Amino acid sequence: MATNSGSHNDPKQFQRIGIVGAGNMGTQMALAFSELGLEVSIWDVVEKNIKQLQEMSQKNKPKSEIKGFHDIDKFVQSLKNEHPKLFLFSISHGNPAESVLGMIKKNLNSGDIVLDGGNEDYRRTQERQNECEKIGVHWIGMGVSGGYQAARRGPSLSPGGNAEAIKTVIPLLELYAAKDPNGNPCVARIGPGGSGHYVKMVHNGIEGGMLSALAETWSFLRYGLELEYDAIADIFSQWNDHGELRGTYLLDIAIDMLRARRSSGKPGQENERKGSYILDEVLDKVVQDDDDSEGTPYWNIMESALRHVSTPTLAAAHYLRVASGNRAERLVAAKKLQLPVPKPIRAAEDKVSMIENLRSALYCCFLASFCQGLEMIMKASDDEGWGIDLGQCLRVWRGGCIIQCDGIADLLDPLLKHRWKNLKHADEVAGELHRTFNSLKEIVVQGTLSDQYLPAISASFEYLKYTGGKALPTQFMEGQMDFFGAHGYNKVGVIGEDPGFVEKGPHHHEWRPAKE
Repeated sequence: MATNSGSHNDPKQFQRIGIVGAGNMGTQMALAFSELGLEVSIWDVVEKNIKQLQEMSQKNKPKSEIKGFHDIDKFVQSLKNEHPKLFLFSISHGNPAESVLGMIKKNLNSGDIVLDGGNEDYRRTQERQNECEKIGVHWIGMGVSGGYQAARRGPSLSPGGNAEAIKTVIPLLELYAAKDPNGNPCVARIGPGGSGHYVKMVHNGIEGGMLSALAETWSFLRYGLELEYDAIADIFSQWNDHGELRGTYLLDIAIDMLRARRSSGKPGQENERKGSYILDEVLDKVVQDDDDSEGTPYWNIMESALRHVSTPTLAAAHYLRVASGNRAERLVAAKKLQLPVPKPIRAAEDKVSMIENLRSALYCCFLASFCQGLEMIMKASDDEGWGIDLGQCLRVWRGGCIIQCDGIADLLDPLLKHRWKNLKHADEVAGELHRTFNSLKEIVVQGTLSDQYLPAISASFEYLKYTGGKALPTQFMEGQMDFFGAHGYNKVGVIGEDPGFVEKGPHHHEWRPAKE
């Protein structure tokens, strides 16, 4: 990957950075920038967070000073010798960021730069950009992927906003960002406006699809094929080392997670005995969507509907998480419904073949998730005039991020020189989806018969069927909508209508006279 156009600038032009938020991410960012040689000022509304960071920095002995603040005016004042001042926000989306901007705005000068590294709705990012532009301040919406560990060692970064402002900070971000297998920094200007946060939002949607498909795969192996954790870890290790799923971050961490055991037990707690698997202690309860601490998945689903892009894998994954979060409500429903639980697959005498089908099905679901997400980015880019290069998005995701998958990146990279609005039109992608479809079908059939949980996997199966279908049941639906709503329809085989444009048809049939 070629480095960005701003890489000739001096990354040392910034001597100090001001970080807003000393939570898990902000703390790791502070330590990382200190190790890069920058002095760090960090502010948090919770004084305890600042104290914890200062204790941690004393223990780690960072290269440069990390100075904590609970008084926000003193925090901003500590950057008074910086021209421009550089801030990095690492706080929750929405009102918290709005509130902090309001508090520091009076002390900002023309040319100052704010990197918003939180997950934010791109529309709010653009509102802040417009607000800051009036006083000459540059607000850059920057996606940060990889979690708190990557925040320390190098995340994937997707900044969007003013080109000159990003050119100013790119040299520093290139030092901080994760590096791909070739040593290139995983950061690039995505485009103007809120494009950086939009791409991060879609990244998180793809992440959701991959997380769900992999969790369903684990459950299939565990309860369908009755494999032990260590055996599943061995399978995931093979998949991660070779073939289409090679270099997949989620598989990589799954291997360690499956093998993690408790080194000591707690008296009287049966589920925490020495040698027991940590995973067995984890409740099936994802709450980040229910408590609104994570906004990107449902923004992603709303955006897909707004942009008219079909993303069923990503949607099914999100709704699984939503249902899992309210466990109390779910347990009442389970008692009432009395539905069967996953059971061993009796037709799986040949486990080797079944596992290979499962591998191909998982790859198909991962690839389908990428197709859905990248098609959504391209549609938004066209609608908003952002001019996003999908190849840049893929290169940013080559390292330091949750959806890193070298096998899929190697497949897509040469294709993204073209502005594909629908990646399934690319022969190479279509060929892979076609090749793995029967495996996906076999897993859905066997999983359904044995009552496995397959929301994202089955959604991917149907997605391929109906986005590549020639005779959909919507023919009947269109007739009924014309019946009750005079909706109008296009006719089969009529030039200009079949296939035609995406618009209402000119024909109406009075299927039944209206009653007087």
